[in-house]
Amino acid sequence: MKRIIIEGNRPLSGKIKIGGAKNSVVALIPASIMADGIVHINNVPNISDKDALVDILKHLNVSVKTEKDSMTIDASNLNNKLITEELSNRLRASYYFMGALLARFKHVEMYFPGGCNIGTRPINLHLKGFESLGAKVIKEESKYIITADELKGADIYLDFASVGATINIMFAASMAKGITTINNAAREAEISNITQLLNNMGAKIKGAGTEKITIEGVPKLHSAEVKVIPDRIEAGTYIIMGALLGDNLEIDGMVPEHNILLLNKLQEMGVSFEIKNHKIILNKIDRLLPTNVRTSEYPGFPTDLGQPISVLLTQAEGTSLFEETIWENRMGHVKYLNMMGANIAESGMRAKITGPTKLHGTEISATDLRAGAALVTAGLIADGTTIINNADYILRGYERIINKLSKVGANIKIVEI
Repeated sequence: MKRIIIEGNRPLSGKIKIGGAKNSVVALIPASIMADGIVHINNVPNISDKDALVDILKHLNVSVKTEKDSMTIDASNLNNKLITEELSNRLRASYYFMGALLARFKHVEMYFPGGCNIGTRPINLHLKGFESLGAKVIKEESKYIITADELKGADIYLDFASVGATINIMFAASMAKGITTINNAAREAEISNITQLLNNMGAKIKGAGTEKITIEGVPKLHSAEVKVIPDRIEAGTYIIMGALLGDNLEIDGMVPEHNILLLNKLQEMGVSFEIKNHKIILNKIDRLLPTNVRTSEYPGFPTDLGQPISVLLTQAEGTSLFEETIWENRMGHVKYLNMMGANIAESGMRAKITGPTKLHGTEISATDLRAGAALVTAGLIADGTTIINNADYILRGYERIINKLSKVGANIKIVEI
């Protein structure tokens, strides 16, 4: 287990460079095995979820070469349709191999996916989508077996705008016969990035970024290249840190439009920031105003930033209301914030946050990836020493977080225990 140790209450000054989007690369890597040829992926973030996906590729006998922030993937010798339980359990995004292997081989066997324990995370929408395309899904005790004699295009309606289901159905439909429409499709920026790779590989997909995506199946996909978009969640997390501790802190290499709802909330709170092309410059202010935050599917406030912004709300003068509408276990960080001195009254998926409250360092534990990011944020503004256990969660989605924060003035380190 890894542990992060922070000596808090130090200003952050300088530049933080944003890496490639975790939520894109975890789908782009599985997508690459659909190609009959070599796929190059650039701006790949150095995160442990990427490493877990590389291990799955190697298990499938796929050639992988990594160099700095790029990957070269050649699946021409892919000869395995089974992903083991240990590999499946390492991350949630292992399920993207379902759609990719089904598209290429019409057969996939995989154990239930792992990932953060942030609530009930069924993949029934993925499976219903595969069945609509003509696949047969068999659910065993802890494994899925998905087969198809032939995949055929279909009109598919998602009960809610699931990112994972949208992507997995796009994968399978890209090599199905005929035309598939995905209605109530997810519209996140990552969907467009993944569609870019698929179309570069020869797929025929239109409507990415809208509620209706149309896919005309093709028999074969070929070599291609793609660049991972900047990580809007990483950027948003550092923006929140800058709102609390910024002394001319520059968040560089991001797409401000991808964080527009966060920036709107910060404006409501009186946060001082300046946007210059692909960067944002932040300075701490003395008085933060309270506001209300409600997460929802895109284009709503992103659930992945709900926990980090709750730390900002503890420093606002007055009462803020926070509501999580997607994952029922997104409140795992609240008890630790209260241990540090926050005044948060939690009720189910809602919280009333009253501030400002001075936070004090103590020993706490990350319960999931974004809870971990919230606790790092809290540790940075707290007096004294904060010790965060289960820091492995944080490394799943934030590349070189210790190095990036240290360079801008944080007193932070990571140790193995």
